[in-house]
Amino acid sequence: LPRFLESAEVEKLLSVCDRTSPVGKRNRAILLLLARLGLRAGEVVQITLEDIDWEAGELLVRGKGARQERLPLLREVGQALADYLRQRPARLACRRVFLRMVAPYCGLSGSGTVSSIVRRSLARAQLHPNHRGAHLLRHSLATQMLRRGASLTQIGQVLRHQRAQTTEIYAKVDVAALQALAQPWPGGVQ
Repeated sequence: LPRFLESAEVEKLLSVCDRTSPVGKRNRAILLLLARLGLRAGEVVQITLEDIDWEAGELLVRGKGARQERLPLLREVGQALADYLRQRPARLACRRVFLRMVAPYCGLSGSGTVSSIVRRSLARAQLHPNHRGAHLLRHSLATQMLRRGASLTQIGQVLRHQRAQTTEIYAKVDVAALQALAQPWPGGVQ
């Protein structure tokens, strides 16, 4: 079964970011990209300043297999990005959005760094799921969508899955729907 956080737990996770500190602003923006847009950790790391189209309200995402897709920049996510970018040093050669917060100021080293941010945030929020990586928030988004009535096709579109089979794993988390499909055991209960 996919591992996920309940909606209230996702909100608790987002609330532990200190919105007054540069690190907290960066981490909140990262967590929102994972939780609201379902980005993968590697996709977050690759975002450059040029990928954000403020006027169109879109974000260019470089996904698996060198695919590039434009996603709507949700207001909450855009605001968090803007808050973070306002305090980012302006005169840097690095065009990546998310930087290390100590010198040398360069882009995050990889998806493991994003997963570390998720793990530290989970610990601060006193949440202890079995799986603590960045993908947890992607699974949480899909599970929330399913519970709100989204189809597997819609979930696959949001998560940018190339194959329907990849999205089918989320059908397993909707226990009520699965119970409705289950046939009674032949011969009754013994």
